[in-house]
Amino acid sequence: MLDEVQKNQTDFSLFSKLVKLKGFAPFLSAESALENLNDVTEGIMNGTLKTFLENQSVPTVKPGKKAKFALGVSDPKLGGCVKEELSIECISNETVLEIMRGIRMHIGKFIAGLEEGDVEKAQVGLGHSYSRSKVKFNIHRSDNMIIQAIAILDQIDKDINTFAMRVKEWYGWHFPELAKLIPEVKTYVSLVNHIKSKSNLKDEANYDGIVEVLDRDEDLAKSVIQASKISMGAELSAVDMVNVSSFASRVVSLVEYRQKLTEYLQNRMNAVAPNLTALIGETVGARLISKAGSLTNLAKAPASTVQILGAEKALFRALKTKGNTPKYGLIYHSSFIGRASAKNKGRISRYLANKCSISSRIDCFSDEVTDEFGKKMREQVEERLEFFDSGKVPRKNVDVMKEVMDLVAGSNGTTGEADGTKEEEKKKKKKKKKRKADDAEGETPADEEKPKKKKKKDKAGDEPMEEEKKRKKKRKKSKDADGKKKKKKKKQKD
Repeated sequence: MLDEVQKNQTDFSLFSKLVKLKGFAPFLSAESALENLNDVTEGIMNGTLKTFLENQSVPTVKPGKKAKFALGVSDPKLGGCVKEELSIECISNETVLEIMRGIRMHIGKFIAGLEEGDVEKAQVGLGHSYSRSKVKFNIHRSDNMIIQAIAILDQIDKDINTFAMRVKEWYGWHFPELAKLIPEVKTYVSLVNHIKSKSNLKDEANYDGIVEVLDRDEDLAKSVIQASKISMGAELSAVDMVNVSSFASRVVSLVEYRQKLTEYLQNRMNAVAPNLTALIGETVGARLISKAGSLTNLAKAPASTVQILGAEKALFRALKTKGNTPKYGLIYHSSFIGRASAKNKGRISRYLANKCSISSRIDCFSDEVTDEFGKKMREQVEERLEFFDSGKVPRKNVDVMKEVMDLVAGSNGTTGEADGTKEEEKKKKKKKKKRKADDAEGETPADEEKPKKKKKKDKAGDEPMEEEKKRKKKRKKSKDADGKKKKKKKKQKD
């Protein structure tokens, strides 16, 4: 019917001869329409669809018999669900799709009472509500928040470094010796905001505040005060000092916000990808998720892609120039690669990428949120580093994963069930062994001759293998003899 449907699809007078309206059931509300649409996309048969098919008295199919009737379904997954629950034969092919396309085109003419534009308005409204519900229901567990947080964190790091250099240059005209004594950005900016003019260091009342800023380091505080007395810097006016201190306070607030953002990122990563965080850290894990686009994309990527993720320019340059491809990308910032020796960096990066791929898949597709897999994988990477240095053989991955599974099952209280199933399997094995022993004891003397007949036979001649082996040896000897004769003849001719 495919060609006939395609020819008559656009013309309603011809299409109405092929397709007739059997039954129609409108949705009672927009909420029920949205619920049915969500179930259809998931391949689930909703109660509304079930009652509709039952009311239409669609003929069922008994097992072992051919169906004279077939229900056309656009989604094969939904068709399988309908067949399981109602025993209705379902079909999903190109002809069904073409018929449904024609029905959508002429739906306003099939159903009386519909005006032009009613179907389109309903479709647009249902489409908007469906898209809104999909956006609200995020299957990626808020990994979009991680992508935004790590992007902001990287930008803030660049801004803090730029602003801190500007503070050092600006305040360096007044107190240049302070930059050498305190190289750390946060401490330096906080101290500038606290000291302001170096003449304030002469008061003993400021000593306690300086000690608090320097984390109770009294020796460093004394050296700062001593340097202020012999400083070669120029004096700044009150207006200039106000601008310097206000800019330094902005930088301090930016540093404090960075700490809060880091804590937020850590909490999000522990909630979304706990195993990846336990393995490689929240910062590197967040960068991997951000570079892949989502946690699902990272889980789908192979370990070789995860290994060089972030080094795309170097990879394509190496492919173009036919040079050595990069060994690592973003995972280079992990502490494991820094601890490995130069010759083992490629090995450990490949091993670490493999573990990152496994942990991201567990985080993405597992129902239970746990970080035990990531902790054990981190131990495996530590053992692999030790193996490269000392040669100590690490544990096998199968044993480690079994250990984690038992630990997770124990925390969920399912160890008893697992032990029960193991005991049942052992009992079944024992029963099988007993049956074999009983069968062996119950054999008659006439049956003792049967093993003699159970010799392996050749497929062609049905003869024992020993005789066939002898024949093969004879053939080889004859072939060798023929070969020697041919060589002699060639020599004689030459």
